[in-house]
Amino acid sequence: MENPLSKLAPQLFGEYPKSFLNLFSKVTIPPETSEDWVKNQLWEAYQFGELNHEGQKRKSGEPYFMHCVNVAETLASWHMDLTTIIAGLLHDTVEDTDVTILELESEFGEDLANLVDGVTKIGELELSSRREKQAGNFMKMLLSVAKDLRVVIIKFADRLHNMQTIEYMTKMKQRRIAVETRDVFAPLAHRLGMSQVKTQLEDLVLKTLHPKTYKEIDSKTKASKKQREKFIHEIILPVESELKAYKICPTIYGRPKSHASIYGKMIKRDKSFEDIYDLYAIRIIVEKVEQCYLALGIVHSIFTPIQERFKDFIATPKSNGYQSVHTTVVGPNGQMVEIQIRTKVMEDTAEIGVAAHWVYKEGDHKSKDLDVSVKWLRELLEILQSESSDSAEFMNLLKIDLFNDEIFVFTPNGDLVQLPAESSPVDFAYEVHTEVGFHCIGAKINHQVAPLNTKLKNGDMIEIITSKNQTPSFGWQKFVVTSKARNAISKYLRKTRMKESIRLGDEILVKTLRRLKRLKDKDEIRLSFEKFAFKNPDELMSAIGEGRLTVRQIFLKLRPQEDIKIDTTDEDKSSRFLNFARSKTEGIVLDGITDLMVNFGKCCNPIPGDPMIGFITRGRGITVHRSNCKSLPLLSHESDRLLPVEWNVKRNDLFSVRIKVVGQDSTGMLKDLSETISNMKINISSVDTKIIDNIATTLFIISVNNIRQLNRLIKKLSTIKNVDYVERTTR
Repeated sequence: MENPLSKLAPQLFGEYPKSFLNLFSKVTIPPETSEDWVKNQLWEAYQFGELNHEGQKRKSGEPYFMHCVNVAETLASWHMDLTTIIAGLLHDTVEDTDVTILELESEFGEDLANLVDGVTKIGELELSSRREKQAGNFMKMLLSVAKDLRVVIIKFADRLHNMQTIEYMTKMKQRRIAVETRDVFAPLAHRLGMSQVKTQLEDLVLKTLHPKTYKEIDSKTKASKKQREKFIHEIILPVESELKAYKICPTIYGRPKSHASIYGKMIKRDKSFEDIYDLYAIRIIVEKVEQCYLALGIVHSIFTPIQERFKDFIATPKSNGYQSVHTTVVGPNGQMVEIQIRTKVMEDTAEIGVAAHWVYKEGDHKSKDLDVSVKWLRELLEILQSESSDSAEFMNLLKIDLFNDEIFVFTPNGDLVQLPAESSPVDFAYEVHTEVGFHCIGAKINHQVAPLNTKLKNGDMIEIITSKNQTPSFGWQKFVVTSKARNAISKYLRKTRMKESIRLGDEILVKTLRRLKRLKDKDEIRLSFEKFAFKNPDELMSAIGEGRLTVRQIFLKLRPQEDIKIDTTDEDKSSRFLNFARSKTEGIVLDGITDLMVNFGKCCNPIPGDPMIGFITRGRGITVHRSNCKSLPLLSHESDRLLPVEWNVKRNDLFSVRIKVVGQDSTGMLKDLSETISNMKINISSVDTKIIDNIATTLFIISVNNIRQLNRLIKKLSTIKNVDYVERTTR
């Protein structure tokens, strides 16, 4: 018979709930720490969470607190510290119950309360497809994470369980959460070195967004299990035997690539499942670093290596801390197989990334390890907190930092520099030092002079040539990829444009007031900046200089009772700076340039709202491109032919634009897409659909008024059933 007191004090009777015991069994207890103390701390938190979530149910019908227990179990399996595990147990108490942060702090301490607060703030972020709002939310999220990385680790555990139980949610919510996971959380896990989490999330995303494809890959993977096991055994046996001859007892295992990885190879290579040969990976785990290279030599002596597919991430670790030796060899029957060789410590770091730094590590040592692992995040946050950064730019930087692979290059002194793939010498220059980047005029790659837009490759030796007279140009924005370089260049160009606009505005104001014989009003006008929602007089002058505000408009607001007539024709004539030849530019305002022909770049199709740049073409006037157009000239000596331009269009002017819609092929999908476009009163000029492996890619050429209308359309199309993503394209 059960003792009725056991539920009140199970620690005295040994009758804890099974779910609690299961959780406790996964907790890593540090040396010199009492097991009983850990159990009591955990039980206190378990009781607290269970009591406050009492009566709450998930969509599945399961008690809500079981979700919290699952999150805590995941954190325990990653060997997180006790405080983080307890924070996982209580991560939803503030958001979903009456518990406050102050109560948590009183019960469990400030450290835990801060973790729950950080996770709660992230949970409050409703990630929107609207670019500006989405960027702002991510900025807030990373600021929370910056204070304590454990916040995002808890969020990963939470997101993982939510994805595992996503089938109980509505289809619309399933899609939103899956896309959000694919675009942010999976790549963020990758950048933090948590490959296990990344792989799990990507597979769950594939299962949610493309269930048929996932089921097909899963079925074929299971069907080939016996064949796979035989193949892996034929490789493992001779390698293991040779290593044991050197008194090394490795752990060797093989497994198929993840479903998402296989799907990615099928799409990238345009092949079926049967045509993908590198479906297997074998991992060799040894004790010491020197044993890794011994194992590598043994593997290469038994099987033929493929030279171009060898990577040493032990000598040159990735920025997220990942270390391993990768080699691809020709196995039995001529089949290729990737072999990864690493130590046990490297294995932990590879699987759980930054989470591994909480295992038995304290104080300064842990902090140093983490600083190395998240250097990219620190730099991103520095940019985020700079006064010149904006949400849109931050979003670009975030995507660059999340999705780029890495290369390793060298300085003339032999120092190693890590850069994102497709980096240029300008990226390298800014990575070395900001001043070197600012004054970069040329580069030598492997002792050969090369253009600044050259894409660097692994192993390149880079020498930067500088000049005191050189400054960043608009053209550089086209090919730089590092967040550090992009932000520094943008900041400089904004500052330069601002100075020119202020000077121009001052001159326009003075000339206009002199003509009106009201020069005495200059100071009053400059000090009226707050009435026009500007932060200071310089911003007001800049608005005048850019043509966003006229002196007439200022007087109408400051002197509404006075009938001050400003002859706008004379005003324009008196200032050559504002003679924009509007009728000749067909929708484009050119700062300081008159009587030139203007045409739009067919390569990028700019539309109103796009950030643009003009390029003076000999004999053809000015060609207007989107600022990020790859067809823009890249050479630094041509930067003086680039100039800022603005839109000046009528409300009903139409512009052609091409959009790409990718999704799972289904009956009525094209009809739904076309109806959505037509309902927004947008004309379709052309439609082209291709279907490969049940994935439909549809290209529309449509006519829109501006970028806002286009973004609204993309948002609506993205919500249609079976649509994976929608994007603007030029091809």
